[in-house]
Parts: sequence; C-alpha cells; structure tokens
Amino acid sequence: MWALVESNNVTQVYTRPKGITIGDVNYPSNIFMLWSSSELEAIGIYEIVIDNSNLKDKEYYINTNQSFAFADGTVTASYGTATAKAIADTLYTAQNVTDDVYPDGHAKEGQRINDWSEGDVRSLGLKSQHKNSINLQANSILKATDWMVVRAAEGGTAVPSSITTQRAAVRTKANAMCTQIDNAADVDALAALYVYNDDTPPVRPLGELPSVG
Repeated sequence: MWALVESNNVTQVYTRPKGITIGDVNYPSNIFMLWSSSELEAIGIYEIVIDNSNLKDKEYYINTNQSFAFADGTVTASYGTATAKAIADTLYTAQNVTDDVYPDGHAKEGQRINDWSEGDVRSLGLKSQHKNSINLQANSILKATDWMVVRAAEGGTAVPSSITTQRAAVRTKANAMCTQIDNAADVDALAALYVYNDDTPPVRPLGELPSVG
C-alpha cells in the first residue's frame, strides 16, 4: 500500500497501483512499480509500513480499522486496541424487545420475533461456540459406527467391545474438552487451549478427540 502525504498529513491511501492526479499533474499507475522510493516520495507518495503490534486473532478479538500517520519520513498503518469478543452467551433482557422489534410488532432484520423470553440466549459467546464445535466433531467421529448401535438395539449383532470402548472414550474426551473450555478464565486463556507446542507430534492443552474403528 501507498499513501499520499500533503502538508505532513496522509490525505489518500492506495491499496493498489492506479492512475492519480497530484495538483495539476496526472501520473499513470505504473509509477508505483517503476519509480524508486525517492522518486515517489518527491511527489508525496510513500510506501506504507504496517504495524501489527495491536493486531489480535480475529477468532477471539474484534480489531479496529487501520489508522495512518506520517512521522519522520515514514507512513505507518497501525491498529488501535482490540476488543475481546464476548466469552459468555448474551441473554435476552426486557430491553431487547425495544431493540429487536419495531413498534408494529415486526422483528427487525436478523432478529427473532414472538418466541423469545427474558433469559434466553440472544447470541452465543465464544465458550458456547467452541463447545458446539467440539460436540460436532465428536458426533462426526461417532456417526461412522452409529449403525452398529442401531443394529444391536434392534436385535442384531452386538457392538464389538472394542468399538464400544472407543465410542465411550470419544464422549469422555469431548466432555473433558468442554469442561476445559468452561474453565477458561478469559479469551486469552481460551485461545491458549488451542496452541500447539514444539513436541513431535505437537500437542495442545485441549488435546484431541480419539478416533473410532
């Protein structure tokens, strides 16, 4: 990216080469690729230096837009302080009826109508989202042998003991992983559960679901 600096202020940002006009002069887009840094800076065009020191993982944080500043001959794009996403569920309150429903009773776009009650979940927090993901993974693993369970329940061949043990291990591990997620003190603690170490093979605090079959 490049920025146009005028009177020591960033007045324009270019995310890609394009034809530009500065004062009364028109410049073709290829100057961004063909001109040297000093030639571009002579007409006020500076390549932007990206400062990601405040940039957080968007899985867990809401980042600000970039802001651009010019100082000491350098244009820097930086982020403000990121906001942690809600780790707990957001619940419906009495106020939400005002927030979500128009005066005529119709729900605003993307909102429920008539079926909410105070205390219901309005939006899932990170913990619920991650637990749901674990349970979906466990369900996917178990699904491949569900037919054996159905067959046995309907009077057919019994499920092999090895499969029964493995299926139980999946459920036990899924429950343990959900407990770890519930016990995370904050967003950073939750994120840390998914960080792999340098072992061979790498290991993460949350562990892995076992396989079946």
